[in-house]
Amino acid sequence: MLTVLAYSMVVVFMFLIMTKRLPALVALVLVPVIFGLIGGFGGELGPMMLAGIKQLAPTGVMLMFAILYFGVMIDAGLFDPVVRLILKLVKGDPMKIVVGTAALTMIVSLDGDGATTYMITVSAMLPLYQRLGISRLVMACVIMLAGGVFNILPWGGPTARAASALGVDVSEIFVPMIPAMVAGVCWVLFVAYVLGRKERKRLGLIEFQPAQAAKAAADIDAVAMQPAYTGVAQLQQVNAAMGMHGAMGGAGQVGSAGRPRNHHVEHGAGGAKVVHLHGAPDTGAGDDIQLTDPATARPKLIWINLLLTLALMGMLIKGALPLPVLFMIAFAIAIMINYPKLEDQKERITSHAANVLPVVSLIFAAGIFVGILQGTKMVDAIAASVITAIPTWMGPHLAIVTGFLSIPFTFFISNDAFYFGVVPILAKAAAVYGITGAEIGRASIIGQPVHLLSPLVASTYLLVGMAKIEFGDHQRYTLLWAISASLVMLAAALVCGVIPFMGH
Repeated sequence: MLTVLAYSMVVVFMFLIMTKRLPALVALVLVPVIFGLIGGFGGELGPMMLAGIKQLAPTGVMLMFAILYFGVMIDAGLFDPVVRLILKLVKGDPMKIVVGTAALTMIVSLDGDGATTYMITVSAMLPLYQRLGISRLVMACVIMLAGGVFNILPWGGPTARAASALGVDVSEIFVPMIPAMVAGVCWVLFVAYVLGRKERKRLGLIEFQPAQAAKAAADIDAVAMQPAYTGVAQLQQVNAAMGMHGAMGGAGQVGSAGRPRNHHVEHGAGGAKVVHLHGAPDTGAGDDIQLTDPATARPKLIWINLLLTLALMGMLIKGALPLPVLFMIAFAIAIMINYPKLEDQKERITSHAANVLPVVSLIFAAGIFVGILQGTKMVDAIAASVITAIPTWMGPHLAIVTGFLSIPFTFFISNDAFYFGVVPILAKAAAVYGITGAEIGRASIIGQPVHLLSPLVASTYLLVGMAKIEFGDHQRYTLLWAISASLVMLAAALVCGVIPFMGH
């Protein structure tokens, strides 16, 4: 009964959010409560939910102040030089931008912390995606895929959990998996290339004109208002696409026709679509693309903001203070330095409240989901049901079975529940067939690209919140790509022999 209830709860929850019957916030609260009542746990639900909320409360506080901190840094223009440099390197090619996003995520992911990776990467790349109209679902997809592959680093969490649960050295699990990780990296870059080409086909190449072209752009804007202009249909199509993804940089950049100012579309050689973005007059060729609102930008404080951010990252990696405390202190310092006036501080906090509220509310709602899932022992029921369902003939293949099971298991239950509850049982059964604990441990980390899509992963809510996309949309768009990344890693591990197809 409990097993059926557990599976039903997860299936109903996923159905409701992926079909948009309910927003994730409402589904995270109501679905587990209803199924808890059906299971007869009514009198115990209160303490369970409170325990789950307490478990995730530090994460909620950390994410709230992290969003506020990086929001202040974006407002102050800290990431503008990075974005301008990327613009120069990619030359307005959406494909190169998407591939660059994946590469940047991999570099930042070396710190092993998913939340930090999302905050830094999204903060740096989101203005560029919005400015050029590239889909934010694409950005979130490649960021999560890259983060998922790098999540198997020894200091990332899952590998350390597997090693601890199985009593083996971390290096025995991770080092042999490096070729599989490299294969995963190559696959993620390929996926980024494919998605980037689709965006290039949809948007065309973005050409950044020098500032002197601003007058010509104004002339084109005037002509574009006339019905006789042959490019109006294409221009409206591109603007509609850009508007759909929230590419407008702000009210000040939108013209009377609902189009971004300093922006027009032409057809280049071979009919290729070229979007022209022009800068303001009297600016240099390298600085003609305005990314940050001049009213909030603090270019004179960029080095101070950079040093503050580097100090924050250093203390975060060192573990000098708990993450919530670090971000609370860093935010207080950042807003005081950049916006010393009280009214400016209130305005900045208010402007980011719309980003903070959805993320933090989802975290606390997820606490209810996690609390009931763990408190009712539904997690244990799911684990036991799968283990008992493995037929005897699969015994010699338990390593590859573990690799496949890690994909749904790390999605439906937490990493702790999987690595400390399920993996040791699988390893004990596999030992009969000569499969070592280290081999089971390697197979158990295969599902990490899919794990990051789980509603139980707090940092995922940070990603979708900062990217300003719906959780269900992100899951639908990314799930198959994430599964493919896991399968590529599993295939590479089998080819390299680090995960045996059969017992020894």
